[in-house]
Amino acid sequence: MPKIRLPDGAVKSFDGPVTVAEVAQAIGPGLARAALAGRVNGKLVDTSFRLENDCELAIVTERDKEGVEILRHSTAHLLAYAVKDLFPEAQVTIGPVIENGFYYDFSFKRPFTPEDLEAIEKRMAELAKKNFPVRREVWPRDKAVQYFKSIGERYKAEIVASIPSNEEVSLYREGDFIDLCRGPHVPSTGKLRVFKLTKVAGAYWRGDSKNEMLQRIYGTAWAKKEEQDAYLRMIEEADKRDHRRLGTQLDLFHLQEEAPGMVFWHPKGWSLWQEVEQYMRRDYAIKPMNCPGHVLIYNKGLRSYRELPLRYGEFGVCTRNEPSGALHGIMRIRAFTQDDGHIFCTEEQIQPEVTAHTTLLQKVYADLGFTDVVYKLATRPPKRVGADELWDKAERALQASLESSGLAFEMLAGEGAFYGPKIEYHLKDSIGRSWQCGTMQVDFSMPGLLGAQYVAEDNARRVPVMLHRAIVGSMERFIGILIEHYAGAMPLWLAPVQVVVLNISEGQTDYAKRVEAALKQAGYRCEADLRNEKITYKIREHSLQKLPYQLIVGEKEKAAEKVAVRTRSGEDLGQMFLPDFVARLRSEAKAGSTA
Repeated sequence: MPKIRLPDGAVKSFDGPVTVAEVAQAIGPGLARAALAGRVNGKLVDTSFRLENDCELAIVTERDKEGVEILRHSTAHLLAYAVKDLFPEAQVTIGPVIENGFYYDFSFKRPFTPEDLEAIEKRMAELAKKNFPVRREVWPRDKAVQYFKSIGERYKAEIVASIPSNEEVSLYREGDFIDLCRGPHVPSTGKLRVFKLTKVAGAYWRGDSKNEMLQRIYGTAWAKKEEQDAYLRMIEEADKRDHRRLGTQLDLFHLQEEAPGMVFWHPKGWSLWQEVEQYMRRDYAIKPMNCPGHVLIYNKGLRSYRELPLRYGEFGVCTRNEPSGALHGIMRIRAFTQDDGHIFCTEEQIQPEVTAHTTLLQKVYADLGFTDVVYKLATRPPKRVGADELWDKAERALQASLESSGLAFEMLAGEGAFYGPKIEYHLKDSIGRSWQCGTMQVDFSMPGLLGAQYVAEDNARRVPVMLHRAIVGSMERFIGILIEHYAGAMPLWLAPVQVVVLNISEGQTDYAKRVEAALKQAGYRCEADLRNEKITYKIREHSLQKLPYQLIVGEKEKAAEKVAVRTRSGEDLGQMFLPDFVARLRSEAKAGSTA
């Protein structure tokens, strides 16, 4: 008689073994209809899983995060089913869940077209409506290998063959389609009601550029249509804000076919770069990317505990041979500049240093327009260096720092670096997308491996702890994030050109030049447009450049020694004396102002 303990503490007893689905039915028909899976003693299982012993059970529905992930994973398999149904010659490979959706990789003789995606999505909906049961089957490894070889699925056979021969493998069958998967899955395809295929991209088999290029079909799936509609609106808005499009439109940078993964900055874009870099140089020290290099600097001389914490920093240019298929504008490139740095400290100094870094990071993000920050603590991975007691100390220090700052955080078990745990700082942009930029990593290993020491208070030689930290990460990527966050309409202090002076006719040319010179003398980035064009044309053209201010000068303004002020939003502020306008700029052009 298994006794099932539920999340609310209630215990249900049964005369014999029962499935998760049967327990849900015993609780209530509504829960039975909503059940997608179960969590048995913390492990996710299908609703068909049999409970034979006493256990703790939670019924997983679409309201749970795991429930939504199961919907997405099951929809990925539905995608594979539809592709095989429409294109029998296509071979399936893998189809995992990703943030906000899923993908599945296929090998096919020709590229999938937008029309193909429409047909696949339609077929998915038809298969979902048939409400096929999704059943788990357990096979011997070798039987599964032979099966997939027999139906021509060589990629799937290769995956199964990599599993130890003495292990059984789980497969899931829905209709006449069967696929390898650990599961769990929804109990039937009828649970899959809200999904959308979004795009096709290339992907190498097993991520190796030496292997065949596959076709990756991306999609999204949700519990409710309203949630999916909101997500698709966000994607549409993100497309409008694409930094690559805005980079060309606003004349900030370009990418050259002959130099993939390299950014060519134009004067306006470089001005934006300098504002970000100089802001960071004013406010805090930056550390380098080349970690061993700063250990060598540290080692030049005998260090005392009185010198710690010792901080080094610089902007460091890095190169990385990213696969061509992974390159993405200035977000992912082969040559980039990192605001990476290091702190050498004692074990007792870890927590206050981490806390100070988090405080600084919050200020920087807020000044740059990001106030929604998510904190994640990544702990020791299976493959790592260093003794467990050192990992214990490092993880405790990072967790205590977050807790002392009163911050809610998510645990990422096993996702730390091989040399130490880390805090990841994820900022959210204006349309809700999450970007991991900042990091703080504790390293007990590298300093000792490279001979770093300090003389402790008791005159003993000890190895310092090394903290790896970054706030923006890649400067190029962060500027891309800024461009998309503001949709190209940068705050005054970041705008490459802050003010443009427009003359109505040739008679105001000299006065427009004097206004331009006065603004430049006051320290503002100003240009004068003295072309012989209609003023409406010039206003419209500079409005597309999203400049914060346009100053129009005609005969009335020239005679009164004033300027007519127009904002980026099209608001007419009327005539102002130039000193009054400069005072307005001064109040707005501070780091942190979003005007």
